[in-house]
Amino acid sequence: MNAKKKALGRGLGALLDNNYDTQGKSISSMQTPVVGGISNISISQISANTDQPRKEFDEEKLGQLADSIKQQGIIQPITIRKISRNKYELISGERRFRASKMIGLKEIPAYIKEANDTQALEMALVENIQRQDLNALEIALSYQHLIEDCNISMEDIGEKVSKNRSTVNNYLRLLKLPDTIQAGVKSGAIGMSHARAIINISSTQEQLIVFDEIIKKELSVRQVEELVRKLNDKSNSKTKVEIDLPYKYKQLHSKLRKQFDNKISFKRNAKGKGSLVFNYGNDRELDKLLSKLLED
Repeated sequence: MNAKKKALGRGLGALLDNNYDTQGKSISSMQTPVVGGISNISISQISANTDQPRKEFDEEKLGQLADSIKQQGIIQPITIRKISRNKYELISGERRFRASKMIGLKEIPAYIKEANDTQALEMALVENIQRQDLNALEIALSYQHLIEDCNISMEDIGEKVSKNRSTVNNYLRLLKLPDTIQAGVKSGAIGMSHARAIINISSTQEQLIVFDEIIKKELSVRQVEELVRKLNDKSNSKTKVEIDLPYKYKQLHSKLRKQFDNKISFKRNAKGKGSLVFNYGNDRELDKLLSKLLED
């Protein structure tokens, strides 16, 4: 038992530059923790960060991490900040923190960083995004937090997480989708690429219809993109008739075609601009058309 206890945290020996006593307890834990240093901190003194972007934790994977910590110790310290006397708040490393609690560790190696509320939030969000194990919706919410709570621009976010502005914007657009579809992204029912295709549908109702089709038929991203293209083409066609050619002009268009017995193109936009084009196939048709137009 003592041998196992003594092994906990030994992976940090070089970082902590300390020794262990005969009971397997780190000498550093008996020293006063200092900002900017790594110390073993009592887990009971650390509270979780309520702004942690990850809201769902896979219990099976946590169990695997806990088993690894039992065998190898904690290789990478968590990051915390001091909020009051003997009280700390977690900035990053919540999975390690939770796994350590699962196996009953009393203390955990931690890097103590000086940070105010905004700085702590920014560090937590950026650190989690960079780990690349968040789902697309959690990343989108993290970006939103950085913009709204930390007052960071999309360009600055891109620099911090090594993403370009358009990539950041694509994630943020996910937050405009209906709650049902967002839940689907969060659960992994559909992927980021499926969701990006759905965003291009203007109608919420049609977005939900396509989402259901993806689930029922297990559509590929390419199939979804093709379905969205057809829906948008159909929608644009309807819009063109409704805006470019109001009912009274559709009647006039029909009357002119009958009167001149010819193909006539009649286009009109929402501002009233457009064109009225008489088409002909040869000189004889042109002469016939002109004679009718010039009749008194």
